[in-house]
Amino acid sequence: MTLHGYWRSTTSYRVRIALNLKGLAYDQITHDLRTGAQRADAYRRIAPQGLVPALDTGDAILTQSPAILEWLEETHPAPPLLPADPTARAIVRGMAATIACDIHPINNLRVLTTLRRDLAATEAQVTAWIATWIGAGFEALETQIGRHGDGFAYGAIPTLADCHLVPQVYAAERFAVDLTPYPHLTAAAANARALHPVAAAHPDRQPDADA
Repeated sequence: MTLHGYWRSTTSYRVRIALNLKGLAYDQITHDLRTGAQRADAYRRIAPQGLVPALDTGDAILTQSPAILEWLEETHPAPPLLPADPTARAIVRGMAATIACDIHPINNLRVLTTLRRDLAATEAQVTAWIATWIGAGFEALETQIGRHGDGFAYGAIPTLADCHLVPQVYAAERFAVDLTPYPHLTAAAANARALHPVAAAHPDRQPDADA
């Protein structure tokens, strides 16, 4: 498999974590978001929306990280990243969606660029915007992790919730968001980060880091 992504992309980071946890081999091709490489015609032929990540499975090109993670879970079920119980699975998916649907989309590069370019937002205002939406999502996740976590975001083994949580905590740290109000959340992220497959997915350990 080949993962089209970018080292600092949190959505690419999610997929790397899942691939590593499942012990799957993959190559990486980088598309530098800083230069707009993801909008190049050659890449749009791979991923028409011009976004990373995209996973070339050898049989198909998959886009959108939540769909990629679900495909990995369905096609490579061991080790599982979703609980066996249907209700628990729904809770994990909801936790993941809090990040994938409610935090990340309004803090991604396209949105931040629009704030700066079209609305003349200052860097202080952009940073405040980022902190607002991370805080809103993390407040809810803190409650859920406190309720359902047992070392990880849900239960005692990593799930899709952790695949989303670890990169979002990385982003929060990049933008100096105060994480002290979220002790359950930060503890779960730290436990996940301590796992070798998760640590190996860290942006700074990717071959294209700072390329």
